[in-house]
Amino acid sequence: MAEAGRDPFAALGDPMRRRILELLGGRARSVGELAGELPVSRPAVSRHLRLLKEAGLVEEAPEGTRRIYRLHEAGAEVVQAYLLEVWGDAVARFKLLAENTRPPEHGGE
Repeated sequence: MAEAGRDPFAALGDPMRRRILELLGGRARSVGELAGELPVSRPAVSRHLRLLKEAGLVEEAPEGTRRIYRLHEAGAEVVQAYLLEVWGDAVARFKLLAENTRPPEHGGE
């Protein structure tokens, strides 16, 4: 089983990390800014950000004395491509099934 810090889907399994990604989707933020909007401590936010960074979903950049975090576009694209592949296959199979299934025949009509 993959660790949360290496597998983007494992990292996305935690509701707090998903909330952090939602916040970062609006704009880049520091740990302090994120902690101000979440019901967890700054150290907890830092741990979540570390796991998201290791999973390739978040990147950081220095800005003065702070670290600013933003969504990592390439990481999000990997997750999106996987989901599109899985759901695309499911939709294609459903379409084939629907096209090859006849409605039940009604007697006397």
